Amino acid sequence: MSKAHPIIAVTGSSGAGTSTVKSSMEHIYRRNGYQAAVVEGDSFHRFDRASMGKALAEAEAKGEILSHFGASGNEFGMLNDLFQCYADTGSGKVRKYLHNEEEAKPYDLDPGNFSPWEDIEEDTDFLFYEGLHGAVKDGDIDVGKHVDLLIGVTPIVNLEWIQKIHRDTYDRGYAPSKVTDTILRRMHDYVHYMTPQYSHTHINFQRVPLVDTSNPFIARDIPTMDESFVVIRFGTKLYQQIDYSYLLSMLKGSFMSRKNTIVIPGGKMGFALETIIEPLVKNLVQNGELRWRRDMV
Repeated sequence: MSKAHPIIAVTGSSGAGTSTVKSSMEHIYRRNGYQAAVVEGDSFHRFDRASMGKALAEAEAKGEILSHFGASGNEFGMLNDLFQCYADTGSGKVRKYLHNEEEAKPYDLDPGNFSPWEDIEEDTDFLFYEGLHGAVKDGDIDVGKHVDLLIGVTPIVNLEWIQKIHRDTYDRGYAPSKVTDTILRRMHDYVHYMTPQYSHTHINFQRVPLVDTSNPFIARDIPTMDESFVVIRFGTKLYQQIDYSYLLSMLKGSFMSRKNTIVIPGGKMGFALETIIEPLVKNLVQNGELRWRRDMV
């Protein structure tokens, strides 16, 4: 952690809603004139698209586990080193994973490759990471210890599977059976590398649908935000600082389920994110401390 060069990380699996947090964060730092060094979690995968296909085939032949959730599919050490370097110096090297033609065109590369490593711009106010592993641990590697504000975004697992199945079948053209195989293959890594991170988040946003998701493998539609609640849990460093009365008055239809937990209508998630996170970001940038103050909303 660093007072001079804070790190903010949003961690959550594919389809969990991290992009919603990313959008809210963009509103916050643009509104306040902050310059962020943006790091995408996909850029620390170990393999490009073609190499991942070959590595998967080799791992399956050996009876080994390989997925984008676990250590074998990622460069956790390099991510840890980047966070350490940025916390110490405000610098470091980043790259992008090029998902599609639009992202790949400026680099004259095919989709599925990585862009070249580049230096982080000078004089950024903080590093913003969005991806799978903002607080991952693996042996001596502890990425989360460098993070000043850690935000978890995780729907209940059936909803997460529904979102993945729909995205991979309708948007990416995979057969449903292949998507199911992927979910099963990476379950070990999900349990050992993904879920432990949510025990260390400063704030956790969990989306809970209000419709039947008991069999995600036959669901025809993804539950909408208006068909959901979002459970917001504040960790031990924050829950005593929060002005819950203020949040309840601002977020119509919300209520408290525990002394550190507020439940809001799904449609209020974006507004809640900005209301809760903006004062934390301001305090990190201006004062170098993780503190929630209503007068900074």
